[in-house]
Amino acid sequence: MRGKTKYYANRGRHKRYDWAASGLRSSKSALGACFKRLCARMDKARAVTAAAHKQARLIYAMLTKGGEYADQRQENYEERYRERAVRQLAQRAEKLGMKLVAAEQSA
Repeated sequence: MRGKTKYYANRGRHKRYDWAASGLRSSKSALGACFKRLCARMDKARAVTAAAHKQARLIYAMLTKGGEYADQRQENYEERYRERAVRQLAQRAEKLGMKLVAAEQSA
């Protein structure tokens, strides 16, 4: 279990990151979808910190490698998440000696 929040010497900088990450709640981007998924898994304060960390890693990579940010839409993120979940479920079923069969969708 976690104890108290870690002390930072420069708390203002971290607050700015958290403030920027909390704006992802209404965003229609892949980062927004990731933030919403994090909020569902953990409490909001930790989700904001995790999203701020993800943003900081993206910014650092852009600054050090000189690349541009290619915004992925929320729909693309959700589709990739669904594919990943289905693949993991199939692997889990195979490990248990079962086979995963997709149901037909009615239109």
